[in-house]
Amino acid sequence: MDSEQREMRDTINVSRRGILLALLGMVFLLSACAAGANPDVGLADVDGDVAGFWLGLWHGVIAPITFIISLFSDTVNVYEVHNTGNWYNFGFVFGVMLIPGGSHGARRSDG
Repeated sequence: MDSEQREMRDTINVSRRGILLALLGMVFLLSACAAGANPDVGLADVDGDVAGFWLGLWHGVIAPITFIISLFSDTVNVYEVHNTGNWYNFGFVFGVMLIPGGSHGARRSDG
C-alpha cells in the first residue's frame, strides 16, 4: 500500500471518528433537554386551585410577556406546575399558537 492510500484511509478514519463523536455529543445534549415528570400534577397550590385548560390557554397567550417578567423576578413563572396535566398543556400550547403574529403573521401577503 503506498503512502497516498494510507493517507486517504487515515483521513476517512478521522472523519468517521469525528462524526461519531459529534453524534454522541448531540445525543447527550438532546437527552439533557428531555422533560421530566411533574410531581405536582393534580396537586392544589396554596390557594387550593389546580390549573386546567382555560388557565393553560391564558398562560399560553401571555407567555411572551410572562417570560420577559420572569427574567427579572423570582416570583413569576411562565408555566404553572400545579395543573391538571394534559389538558393544561394542551391549553398552554394552543394559547401560544394564538399569539398575534404567530404562524399566520409569518405568511407573506400577495396583496
